[in-house]
Amino acid sequence: MDFLMKFQTLDYKAEISFKDFTAQVLHDYKLIVTSRECSVLGRREVLTGKGKFGIFGDGKELPQVVLNKFFKNGDFRSGYYRDQTLMMAQGLLTPKQIFAALYAHMDIEKEPMSGGRQMGGHFATPTVNPNGEWLPLMEQKNHSADVSPTGSQMPRLLGLAQASKIYRNHEVANAERFSNKGNEIAWGTIGNASTSEGMFFEAINAAGVLQVPMVMSVWDDNYGISVSNKDQTTKENISSILQGLQRTESDKGYEIFTVKGWDYTALLNTYEKAEKIAREEHVPILIHVTELTQPLGHSTSGSHERYKSKTRLEWEKENDCNLKMREWILSNGIATESVLNDMEQEAKKEVRQARRTAWSEFQEPIEKERKIFFDFHRQFLAATHNDISLQLVEKPLAALEELSFFDVVSAARKTKMILNRYPEINTDSFLNWLNTLNQKMEQKVSSKLYTVSEAQLKTYDTVLPVYGDTPNTVDGRVILRDNFEILLKEYSTLYIFGEDCGAIGDVNQGLEGLQQKFGQHRVADTGIRETTIIGQGIGLAMRGLRPIAEIQYLDYLLYSLQILSDDLATLHYRSLGQQIAPLIVRTRGHRLEGIWHSGSPMGSIVNLLRGMFVLVPRNMTQAAGFYNVLLQMNQPAVVVESLNGYRIKENMPENLGAFTTPIGKIEVLQEGTDITVISYGSTLRIVEATAKRLQQINISLEVIDLQSLIPFDIDHEISKSILKTNRLMIVDEDVPGGASAYILQQLMEHQNIFPWLDSEPKLVTAKSHRPAYGSDGDYFSKPSEDDIFEAVYAMMHETSPDTFPLL
Repeated sequence: MDFLMKFQTLDYKAEISFKDFTAQVLHDYKLIVTSRECSVLGRREVLTGKGKFGIFGDGKELPQVVLNKFFKNGDFRSGYYRDQTLMMAQGLLTPKQIFAALYAHMDIEKEPMSGGRQMGGHFATPTVNPNGEWLPLMEQKNHSADVSPTGSQMPRLLGLAQASKIYRNHEVANAERFSNKGNEIAWGTIGNASTSEGMFFEAINAAGVLQVPMVMSVWDDNYGISVSNKDQTTKENISSILQGLQRTESDKGYEIFTVKGWDYTALLNTYEKAEKIAREEHVPILIHVTELTQPLGHSTSGSHERYKSKTRLEWEKENDCNLKMREWILSNGIATESVLNDMEQEAKKEVRQARRTAWSEFQEPIEKERKIFFDFHRQFLAATHNDISLQLVEKPLAALEELSFFDVVSAARKTKMILNRYPEINTDSFLNWLNTLNQKMEQKVSSKLYTVSEAQLKTYDTVLPVYGDTPNTVDGRVILRDNFEILLKEYSTLYIFGEDCGAIGDVNQGLEGLQQKFGQHRVADTGIRETTIIGQGIGLAMRGLRPIAEIQYLDYLLYSLQILSDDLATLHYRSLGQQIAPLIVRTRGHRLEGIWHSGSPMGSIVNLLRGMFVLVPRNMTQAAGFYNVLLQMNQPAVVVESLNGYRIKENMPENLGAFTTPIGKIEVLQEGTDITVISYGSTLRIVEATAKRLQQINISLEVIDLQSLIPFDIDHEISKSILKTNRLMIVDEDVPGGASAYILQQLMEHQNIFPWLDSEPKLVTAKSHRPAYGSDGDYFSKPSEDDIFEAVYAMMHETSPDTFPLL
C-alpha cells in the first residue's frame, strides 16, 4: 500500500509498522472528529444564547492535524481563529476549554488562552511566568496570541521567523533559552480571503527578501464570508499569482506548494518537504491548501446557505476533509465502518460532557455571588417591610437560568440606591461585599494593560547625566549616536532597523557609522514597509531579542498604527500577562515643513496605543535617557524625538548609556507664580522663549515639560503647580481636541484640579488641518510665540484688567 511510506510522528521519523501506522491514522481521525463536534456543538451554544459569538475551525481539521506532526518544540505559530485542531493536536486545547472560551469564563485556569478576554478561537501559550520572567520556550510549542483583524498575524510572523535567522548567524547572550541555533520555524496560517490584505503582501515580500524560515499555510475554502475567490483574488488563486516568488538556481525566493486539504498522504508529503527546506535552509515556504470547506459557514453570525449555490453546498458536503479522511480509511482497510462509528459516537459523548462541565464551572462562581446577594436581600426586605422596589429587583435576577456577573452586580447597585431611603439600615457588610466583587471584576477585566506598572516605575533609580567641568557642546544627534553605540556594545540582543537606518545612519544621522561598526544585521536597512517593520520588532521581541524599530517620521506611523494598536499595545492585556513583546519604536516628529512631515497626531496615538508608553523628549539627551531605561524593562514604547532638534547644541554627558530619563515624571523648566503652562517636545522651546518675553511685562509662567504622555505624571506634580498658580494653559501642536484634551482629562479626573482653578483652563493648539508648507505655513498652522503670548495675556487681563488692559 502506498501509504506505508516514510511517516513522520510527532518527534520521530522512521519506517513504521502497519499496526503503528494504523494507530496514528485512527488517532488523527478521532482528533478531527472531536474538533468538528466541538464546532457543531459550540455553534449550537451560541444560537441558544449561552455564547455571544462563535467562530470555529470546521473544514480545516485535516491539514492542521498533519501540520502538527512537523511542529517542533521551540517553533512559533502566528495564525488566526481557525486553528483549534492544531491546538488540540498539541494538547494545548481541550473541548472543555473551547466551551469555557465560548462562555467567556474569566478564570485563567479554566480558559487558559486569555481568561475570557478574547472570543473563542483566539489562541496563545504563555511565554512568561506570572513574575514576567521568560519561560523555557525551547521546551514548548509556542503560539503568539491571535488577533481578529484579518491579516494582522502576518507582520508579527515575519519577526518570529527572522529571530531564527539572527540566532543562527549571531552571538546573542542567553540564546539557548530562545533558540537551538536558529532551527525553529515560524508557522503562519491565514484564510484565502485575507491574502487580499496589504499586510499579507507586504510580509510575503519582506520574508522573501530576508530569507527567513517561515511556512505560510493558506486555508482556501473559496470564500471570505460571502465573497468568493473570483471577487477576491486575481485568477482566483493566490499561489498562481505568487509564482514569480518561486526560487530558482540563480535567484532566492520562495518554495511554493499546492495541496488539496482533504488528501491525507499528499498533505504529509507536502509538509514534510516544507519543514525540511525551511528548517535547514531558511527558505520561506507558501503552502496553498485548496479544496477546503466551511461546513458551518463563516461564523455564528449567519448561514452560508444565503450566499452559496446549491451546487457549491453539495460539493462541500461531498468534499469535506473529515468525510474524505473517513472514506480513505475505509477504502484502504485501515478500520471498519463499525470501528469508525464507535469512535465518532465516543467523540460526541466526550464533547457533550465537556460542554456540560464547562457550563457548570462557568456558572458556579456567579451562582455563589447571587446566593450571597439574596442572603442580603432577604434581610433588607424584612427591614423595609417588603419594599416593592426591592422585590422588583429580586424577581428578574431570581428568574435567570443563565447568569453573568453583571446581572448580580447590576441588581446590587439598584439595591444600593433603594436603600438610600432607609438610613437606619446597616448596609456596611453589603457594601463591602459589593465593593470587593467590583474590585475582583475590575482585576479580571482591566488588569495587565501595561507590562510595567506605575508602582514598578517608581522603583527605577534615576541616573542623571554627568558633565565635566568643560563639557563638549555637540549637535544633539551626536549624543544619540554615541549613546546607541554604547547600548549596542552592552546589549548583544539589541537590533536597530528601519528605512535608511543602516548605510547612511538614518536621515538625521542619529545612527551615523554604526552599521560599519556593528554590521548590516545589528543596524539594518529595511524596505519602505512600515507595517512589517513594526511586525519584525514584535516578533523579535517575543523571542527574547530587544529590537528598536524605526519609523522614519511620526506621520508615517499611521501606516503601522493598526498593528501597533491591535497587536502590540494589546498583547500583554489580551494574553492576561502571559506574553510580552518589549519593542521600542523610534520615530521623529513635530515641527518641520509640509503636510506629511510635520504632523503631530499625538491624540490619536495616546488613544489608540493604550498598553504602550508614549514618550516625548524635548531634546536628544532626554531621548537617549529614555532608550537607556527602556532597555532595563520589558515594556513596549514609542519614543518621539524632536525632528527639529538634531542640530541644536547640547552638552555631551560623560556617562553615556548609563543616565536615564524618568518615565512618567514631569520636569519643571521654569518656576513661576501666575500661570502653569504645560507642553512637550519641540513646542517647549517656543514656550520657553515666550516665557522670557512675558517676564518683561511682569507675567511669571511656571513651565512644565510633560516628558511622557503615557504614563502621565505618576506623582501628580502638576496639581501642586496649579495649586500655586491657580491657572492652567496647555500648549500642544496637535489638532484641537487632540493630545491637549487627553492632558486636560488626566488632570481633571486624576489630579482633581478643578477646585483650584480661578479661571477656565486655556488650550492653545494647532489648527484643525495639517500644517501648510514653509515658514508661513508653520506660523499660521501651529502655536507660535505670539499665539502663546496673547493667550497668556488674555488670561491675565481677566484677572487684572487694569494691570493688563485689553490688547
